[in-house]
Amino acid sequence: MRKKYVMILLAGMLAASTLMTACGGGNTATTAAATEAVTTAAAATTEAAAETEAETTAAAAEEKSALGEAIDLDKQDPPKHDFSRANRLPMTGYMTKSFEDGRSIKVYISKEAPIRPYFTIVAIPDGVDTAAFISESGWADIAEERGEGLFILEPAADGWKAASEEAAYLEEAMGFYNKNDFFSIFGENYLVGYEDGAAPLELWAAQNPLRVISQVYVNSDGLDAATLAEIGKKEYDGTNGNYAEIQFPDGFMKLTNNDIVVPTWYIQEDDSKIADSLSYWKAANDCEEQAASDGTYGDVYAQKEDSERWMTDFAGPISKVAVKKGTEDTASRAVTEEIEGFMNYYTRYENAVAYSNTLMVRLDEKASGIEYKNIEVNGQLREYSVYVPKNAEEKFPEGSPVVFVFPGNAQTDRVFMDATAWWEVADNEGIIIVTICEQYNDKATAVSHVDTLEFYRLLREQINKDYKVDATRFYASGQSAGSLSAQAFGYIHPEYFAAIASTSGCGAPEYAGLMLKAGKVKPEQLTGEAPEIPEEDNTASNARIPTYMITGGGDNVDFNGTLWDDNENYLDTWAAYHMEVEGFSLMDESDYVTSGKHDRHHTWTWNKTFDGEEVPLLKVGQNIYRSHNCMAEEMPMLWDYMSHFKTENDENGNAIARYYSASSFAEDDMVELK
Repeated sequence: MRKKYVMILLAGMLAASTLMTACGGGNTATTAAATEAVTTAAAATTEAAAETEAETTAAAAEEKSALGEAIDLDKQDPPKHDFSRANRLPMTGYMTKSFEDGRSIKVYISKEAPIRPYFTIVAIPDGVDTAAFISESGWADIAEERGEGLFILEPAADGWKAASEEAAYLEEAMGFYNKNDFFSIFGENYLVGYEDGAAPLELWAAQNPLRVISQVYVNSDGLDAATLAEIGKKEYDGTNGNYAEIQFPDGFMKLTNNDIVVPTWYIQEDDSKIADSLSYWKAANDCEEQAASDGTYGDVYAQKEDSERWMTDFAGPISKVAVKKGTEDTASRAVTEEIEGFMNYYTRYENAVAYSNTLMVRLDEKASGIEYKNIEVNGQLREYSVYVPKNAEEKFPEGSPVVFVFPGNAQTDRVFMDATAWWEVADNEGIIIVTICEQYNDKATAVSHVDTLEFYRLLREQINKDYKVDATRFYASGQSAGSLSAQAFGYIHPEYFAAIASTSGCGAPEYAGLMLKAGKVKPEQLTGEAPEIPEEDNTASNARIPTYMITGGGDNVDFNGTLWDDNENYLDTWAAYHMEVEGFSLMDESDYVTSGKHDRHHTWTWNKTFDGEEVPLLKVGQNIYRSHNCMAEEMPMLWDYMSHFKTENDENGNAIARYYSASSFAEDDMVELK
């Protein structure tokens, strides 16, 4: 900045001297002095310009050497598919993108980043070289180690402006971030803002809290109380794009931005600047009035133990707001690692509907020992993950039950494990979770279901070889398109599983083979020729499979609503099929059981008696306050249902008999389902 002011001063001297000469004022001596001043000023200006040019060249070289030469996305075609690696973004490294107003962003993506990785959004401070800052602060190394991405917001040439003045830039930058052809994102974000870049990012976070996992601001100017009060008033209704609208009961108190918890940490030299911001986030997170002292995070205001915030219904009061005073080097690697530790303790899922948005503890992949493996399916590499909890052998010394999980469309195994917290169910119950990953679709940065039947057959064989499992207790679960897959198995190959329990997805039995082959719920969705499917993989078995599905009160129209409304859809088709297999008839709509906080779960159960034991062979649930995306709190419900069933298998591992145990086989109470 100093050199800029020197150049302006010299230019002014030059202009003044020239003006004096042009006006004829002064004598010869004055003119000579003026000429000398002009010459001196011009020389100084040239020298300063050369120095500036040298610095610019050096900065460019430093940027290139720090992270490699940035790929210019304005001149780059979208990446092509890379089938040599399963579940990986094809374009990685350091990138740049410019906007029409002269502003820009940078992107850094790890070489091992999967499809839809986590991203940390970083608003860098004024006066730094982006590549050097991201490299020297350790952010690039952290992204590389974690297989994640960085989305870097940059100031204008004259620096960051006030938060409100930067709103248009944030909107443009985040619009590109959320939808582009170069990379894909998880959709929930970690935020870090430095100095003058902090307040603009915090303003975006306050306006979009459902999209923020956690946030950290370093030496921020904060936001004012009036701005935050206005933002906090925003009310959340039951709409979500093309999905059905959630219907609230009379007298229901809708949530506002004031009710959305976002774990927040300020690292401040002057904490008076963030007084209003701190007050806002403490209230939003429903924090205790008194802080506890922490050696790393400073003063920590914990979420109240009796907090009623919807976002922490599942995980409990895990949120917090912290303030650390200090003048240490806030861009050091040590501080960056502390920031990363604060943020990555958390994860979040569902960025559109406040009533199902859930803050959770994130799986520690290194400590947990989760494995990511590849297998070849129809000539293409596919990824799957295996999570074996540390207590598996203790709880099941003869072999653990296995839940095979099929994620929703565009969701990878990595995304879905965190989004659903299946790992917590595994830790609590000692069961193994095997999650499939979909295959690249027409975009190189996205995935969809294909060849699911072949994938499962190979995977079942591999899991039996590699792990100590109980093959009589194999179960299927999934969400959306993954639920379509799980329930399609129930139609045509129920012998593969002891029970099925899934969320928000079912189709018609006549298209089950198509679902498992091409991931399509009906032929009209195909863009090419219909695949050839063997008859045995395309014909409903009309055989028993204990099954349970939960949908949302504002779900996809193909399976939204209840079995008693006037809307005939796949939910009715699916239930009618299983009712016919079991000889059930439709009960009264009012015969549901209410459960969960806010009485959000309505469940209908059809039982049949075997040896005096009432066995729930069909369950239909509706989570009335969610849209299409499932919630982590539903996974224990799914497991609780499936855990009561097991099979007797033939030499090929296929069920030839089924059993039910009220104690989930903890006691000698097993009855055969004849």
